[in-house]
Amino acid sequence: MWWLVGVTLVGALLATYLVWTAGRVERLQDRAELAARALDAHLLRRAATAAVLAERRYGVELYAAARVALDVRPDEREAAENDLTRQLRALPLDSDDPDTEAVIAASRRLALARQVHTDLVRDARAARGRPLVRLLRMGRRRPWPRYFDIDEPTLVAPGDIVED
Repeated sequence: MWWLVGVTLVGALLATYLVWTAGRVERLQDRAELAARALDAHLLRRAATAAVLAERRYGVELYAAARVALDVRPDEREAAENDLTRQLRALPLDSDDPDTEAVIAASRRLALARQVHTDLVRDARAARGRPLVRLLRMGRRRPWPRYFDIDEPTLVAPGDIVED
């Protein structure tokens, strides 16, 4: 009789662990998708502020890079964002200018969003890569989360203090 209770208890613990693991994989996948959407919003915000800055101050090359970053297909997004970052870094930034300040602030928020996205994608991929999760094919209905690999988007104006 005691062996039946023991087997039932082990079965219940195993089922609880599997349900918890499946829920964790789903939650991490959801969080990675939400972080990707937030990253996309910050990328669009930075490109829009860069386009405004280009219209008012710096001209055609920056404006073209900003428009490409706004209008590009998803599979070409990383290259367009890297080009926009290079264009912004080449500018003589003035921290007293409100348009430049908006671009710098958008770039800082983008750097934070990129870091959060990278951390969540790493965690989701690690959870989905575990042997039991792969064996039971948990999370198979969703594609693997992807990293968004761009240069460090943080801009620094000449008068800003940078801490390492």
